[in-house]
Amino acid sequence: MARDIVRIGIHPAIGIARVGNSATEFFFGPEVPDEKPASPGFYRDAQGAIKRQGARFRLYGYDADGRVVQEVTKDSRTQITWRAHLANKKAAWYQFHLALDIPDARALGQDRLALRNKADPDRRSLIIDPGSRTLSGSSAGTAAFDTGKIKGVTVRLGEMRTDTLGRLTVLGGIGRSGSWNQSPLTGFANNDGWFDDTSDGPVTATVTIDGRQIPVDPAWVVVAPPNYAPGLKSLRTLYDLLQDVFINKGWLPRPEKVSFSAHIEPVLRRFCELQWVNRGFAVQFGWGAPNHFLDPRRRARLAAPDDRNREARRQFYLALRNYPRDGASPAPWPWIYGDAMASRPRSVLQHLALTDLQDSLLQRWVAGDFAPGSTADGPATLADVPLSEQPARLDRAALDHCLADAFHPGCEVTWPLRHDTLYTAPFRLRHRAADQPEPSYGPELTPGVALSARGPLHAQGPGDLTRWMAVPWQADTASCRYGYESLAGLGPRYDPYLPTFWPARVPNQVLTEEDFRTVNTPPPAAASDRDAAAPDREAAFERRAVWLRGLTGATNLQQMAQMVKDWHKLGIVEVRDYTVGDGRFPPRMQVESTPLAPLHAAPYDRNLINLHVPEAGLPTIGADAAETALTRALRAAVERWGYSEAEVTVGYIDKIDPFHEGW
Repeated sequence: MARDIVRIGIHPAIGIARVGNSATEFFFGPEVPDEKPASPGFYRDAQGAIKRQGARFRLYGYDADGRVVQEVTKDSRTQITWRAHLANKKAAWYQFHLALDIPDARALGQDRLALRNKADPDRRSLIIDPGSRTLSGSSAGTAAFDTGKIKGVTVRLGEMRTDTLGRLTVLGGIGRSGSWNQSPLTGFANNDGWFDDTSDGPVTATVTIDGRQIPVDPAWVVVAPPNYAPGLKSLRTLYDLLQDVFINKGWLPRPEKVSFSAHIEPVLRRFCELQWVNRGFAVQFGWGAPNHFLDPRRRARLAAPDDRNREARRQFYLALRNYPRDGASPAPWPWIYGDAMASRPRSVLQHLALTDLQDSLLQRWVAGDFAPGSTADGPATLADVPLSEQPARLDRAALDHCLADAFHPGCEVTWPLRHDTLYTAPFRLRHRAADQPEPSYGPELTPGVALSARGPLHAQGPGDLTRWMAVPWQADTASCRYGYESLAGLGPRYDPYLPTFWPARVPNQVLTEEDFRTVNTPPPAAASDRDAAAPDREAAFERRAVWLRGLTGATNLQQMAQMVKDWHKLGIVEVRDYTVGDGRFPPRMQVESTPLAPLHAAPYDRNLINLHVPEAGLPTIGADAAETALTRALRAAVERWGYSEAEVTVGYIDKIDPFHEGW
């Protein structure tokens, strides 16, 4: 069979690793799109540290017709040498304020397009680059990315290792972030003097079978922040987005038939499952809510292609955001911020819309042009997938658990990924040769240059994907919240929970372990006692605690600084079985593990309100005047709207002020 192999592909084509602070344990990232949930406690080691997520790469042999022949692994006839190269270029890259490929970016001031650490002439010293590492896949081994430095500070970016079958696993950093010159944090994304240990880079392999070297399609690895809600998918995943890119490029076919179970139900399910990470979604789409699409009776109607149920299908579709009809209104679904989110909206991209493919499939569903399908779960492990489908499943699994809403900048990667110039084939990034250094783009990177033929959206080198992201990542994660508002909008039409940024990765409000225990306690046997206990259990189920309640700083900047220190103490949303079995609550719930001390003792509603105080960011008013503005805003929120001081986080929130209004 090996004689039939003419080409080998590395899969997943884009692998996702994640940082964690465990010194000893890691786990593999998803290898099928719908993996079986891990047991509670799985994501921490015995000492309570968060395990790193490893990106595992496999080799698949293809014949001359493009068919999968076999997975290529270690044996006496096969020699495998892996090479990977991680780098972090954040401190040497340009500032992030908005995605440069949207119309709004043309309004950014020159200072918003400048380099990070622009006063430092030694740009090379701002890049953490340990160089490439190689391993023979024919014997288990490890090679560390541990020699990179930034301004003389050594930063370990992780390691690569092979197993006895010759598969490669890339592990990232331990979540280390800091400042080489003790600079304070100044914002969510562009902190001069700071670094972190996320990274990305190419993964290649040399394979010889029976003395014959076979061409190998390369891959890429991205080391991202932790996933605090494993298993949850956002409404528009990175796979959804890239599928659109490659269909429009003509590299992938558009689905000929619409399947309810394959194309429609996943969208409905994602609306409902966000109930576990955002209270606004729980009230509207959660268990027992008006639009709980997973309710068997509701699902049966939506899955039926007959005319009798067309209006039910149509009303769901009409509730979805349509930019020409809706403009910048926050009311249409989904209630998620978009690429152009700003405290003073300038465009329809203030909020998210589904992809063009998702929209077209939903239109055919409304018309009744679809197959009902079944509710059967997909394969739980890669071993359950037919060999011919394994490469595609690996590619999808990695990207299905990454976000494509909103690229502001995002969690794992950001807006350059939606440009087909980055790719040589579906999901295969274009690699820049080591002897072809990237040109300089000058002191500012304008949208015109960024999108030009000489810009950075073509062949990629180590560190080129993550350089667009926030530095350090913890500052952005602490800023990925919901219901942003100023005093001017704190009125009867204000919702403290919605819209939201990235709850599927960075939860907003969660069902706590304590409340779950109340829900999952069997009611008393006596009817009178059972009726008396019901309200307590229902209240516990409906209650949601602010996920970032453990951040105690008086301002958003202070909370960002605490996040750098305490990111690994936050709870992780895990699947728990409802064992009472009376049908009163969902058979499975997603529950926050108890945060580590001292975060565990925080009141549930701390940091509920995210109050933007634009005048506090004006560089001309001075620190004392800024502090006065923050204090005034906090008191006004407490006095006018009845919130407690602990419930309100105030600050100049630069994340939602890309144009720096009033500067």
